[in-house]
Amino acid sequence: MSDLVYRSVMRDIKEKILHHEYPKMKLPDERSLSEIYGISRSSVKRALDVLVQQGIIFKKRGSGTFINPLYLKNRAMFRYEGSNLGITDSFRLDGKKQGIQLLNYRVIPASKEIQQDLFLNENDYVYKIERLRLIDEQPFMIETGYIPIKILPSLSPAVLQKSIFNYLENAKGKQVTRSYLTLTVEPSNTADQKLLKLNENEPVGVMAGVFFLDDGTPFEVSNMRVHYKYMRFNTFVSVGRD
Repeated sequence: MSDLVYRSVMRDIKEKILHHEYPKMKLPDERSLSEIYGISRSSVKRALDVLVQQGIIFKKRGSGTFINPLYLKNRAMFRYEGSNLGITDSFRLDGKKQGIQLLNYRVIPASKEIQQDLFLNENDYVYKIERLRLIDEQPFMIETGYIPIKILPSLSPAVLQKSIFNYLENAKGKQVTRSYLTLTVEPSNTADQKLLKLNENEPVGVMAGVFFLDDGTPFEVSNMRVHYKYMRFNTFVSVGRD
C-alpha cells in the first residue's frame, strides 16, 4: 500500500508541474506536502527522492526543492515512472512506441568472468537473456543480459517481453538504482547488420556494464548494441567534489 501511495504522489506532483501549479518553480516543503496529501512525511520524502533520481526536481540546500527546467522543455527524457534505473527509458522518444522481442532465453552455468562481475560462487547459475528492442517496430538495440537465478528464481518468458526492472520492483520489492557502464563505438558485425538492419560499413554503439540493486548487490551484467541512429543516451550524474 505504501508503494501505491508514494507513486500516486509522484504522478500528482508531475501533473502539477506540467500545469505550472508551483509558483517560481518551487515545490512546497515536505511538511506542507504531507498535510496536502494526508500522508506521512516518509512517504513524501520517498516520492521526492525518486523524482530527484529521475532528474525532474532538485534540492538546493537551505533554499528548498525546485523543478528542473529541462523537464518542461524535453519531457521525453524524463517519462520513466518507476524508481528503477531502466536503460531503454533513456531512449524514449515522443510519440514512439517501444517493444521487446525475446530472441533467446536459457539457464547456463556462470562463467568465471560472470562469477567475478556478479559476485557468484563456482556452482551458481544465471539466466542468459537475449532481446531485441524496437521503436515503432524498428529494431534499435540488441541486448544480452545475465541475471543470477538466486535473485529471480522464477523468471518467465512473459516477464522478459516487458521491463525486467519494473517486474523486479513490483513483484519482488527490489530496485535497480545504480550502474557502471562503458560506452564505445565499433564496426557492426553480421548479427548487428541482420537484426538492426545495418549496412556493412555502418557502426554500432556499445554499452556494457553491471547494474546494482539499492542494497549494493550486483543484479545484471548486460551488453547492449545500439543502432547508431539511436545512440543518444540521456542520464543524470551526481558529481561530488574532492
